[in-house]
Amino acid sequence: MTVAYRGYSVILFAPLAALGAVLLTDPSAVPPIFSGLFMEKLVGFLKLYFPVFLLGAVFGKLIEISGFARAIVSAVTGVLGTSRSMIAIVLVGAILTYGGVSLFVAVFAVYPFAAELFRQSDIPKRLIPGTIALGAFTFTMDTLPGTPQIQNIIPSTFFKTNAYAAPVLGIVGSLFIFTVGIAYLEWRRRTAARNGEGYGTGHTNEPEAVETARPIHPLVALLPLLIVGIGNKVLLGVIASAYGAQASVALSPEMASHPVTVDVKAVTAIWAVEGALILGILATLILGQRNIRGRFAEGSKAAVAGSLLAGMNTATEYGFGAVIAALPGFKVISDGLAVIPNPLVNEAITVNVLAGVTGSASGGLSIALAALSERFIQGAQAAGIPMEVLHRVASMASGGMDTLPHNGAVITLLAVTGLSHRQSYGDIFAITLVKTAAVFVVIAVYYLTGLV
Repeated sequence: MTVAYRGYSVILFAPLAALGAVLLTDPSAVPPIFSGLFMEKLVGFLKLYFPVFLLGAVFGKLIEISGFARAIVSAVTGVLGTSRSMIAIVLVGAILTYGGVSLFVAVFAVYPFAAELFRQSDIPKRLIPGTIALGAFTFTMDTLPGTPQIQNIIPSTFFKTNAYAAPVLGIVGSLFIFTVGIAYLEWRRRTAARNGEGYGTGHTNEPEAVETARPIHPLVALLPLLIVGIGNKVLLGVIASAYGAQASVALSPEMASHPVTVDVKAVTAIWAVEGALILGILATLILGQRNIRGRFAEGSKAAVAGSLLAGMNTATEYGFGAVIAALPGFKVISDGLAVIPNPLVNEAITVNVLAGVTGSASGGLSIALAALSERFIQGAQAAGIPMEVLHRVASMASGGMDTLPHNGAVITLLAVTGLSHRQSYGDIFAITLVKTAAVFVVIAVYYLTGLV
């Protein structure tokens, strides 16, 4: 965390930190753990998710150079006014992620809008990461009922629930996060304005300002985003019905004895997002061809470079989390948390701590529930607590302290926006505290009202 905060590359230092811990535990285990665990997890992450990073980066770049970002920002500014720029960016991120777009993709897609709107409104650029984090990393990730993000799906496997578990508590938690988060960001904006601080100059990774010969209608500019959101939903059903649970393919007679076999259920959501992004890219190329022509070559190079950096940063942190979870000290932490008597508070703190240690919401949640779900269930049954409440608390807790400086999504967000931990992490951490507090607000509401 210290190394990440000070701006050093986690691609270099995350394996050093993880393997340093292994060295102190068992020196002879360092080479096997590096090759058999760290690199396996790193490569496995890239195998699954790098196409999403790549397509998301290309989509975001095309939205930028087509002039669509500026068109949407101008329309939003006209309706809401420049004083509500932050709310607009939070809502754009929320719509994308609740529609099923990966939060990593949302970062690439929202950033061009945020940079343009913050520049026009003269809001400090350093506030962009916290604003995007509130819209994409919080209530639509694991709190709002029905969200398709993986952090809301994982608990259903253990508690035999569904994505709409505890809808009342989820809505209460979402309203708390949105209201308090917006209040904090607006306070930061007003403080900067009083100090005479504007958007600033000399920034890196700045979206290209595109001047168009003719105005672009905001509905035309919004169409690619709608195509991504709707396409993701549609493709989920199409892929499931077309392939079933498993697909085996032999392209030649020689392959018949050893066909390529894929567990489609495990990758349906990924395929759907990739297909939706391809549709969004094609729509942007067609609708914005006048402005994209002549800029695509350089723009795509920048997008590919950005996706490589973001993907490797996150994959490295994924490998780091796997190594840390394998250490004996990790079990000591998880076992030590068992002494908390209240089942919901126990679950919330346990999931939160493990997600923070691994730097991953989904990673910490998976580890916690795989090891301790039976204990949580027994405690809840003894106290008469519905499984739906366990689901919502576990899901929300995973997205609390997971966003510490070494979190892959945080590092991706800062890399895409061209800002450092020192410049912008303070606001991300403030949103993290709001998100963490929301779990305990929901627990209190349940005990006070019995609402689920």
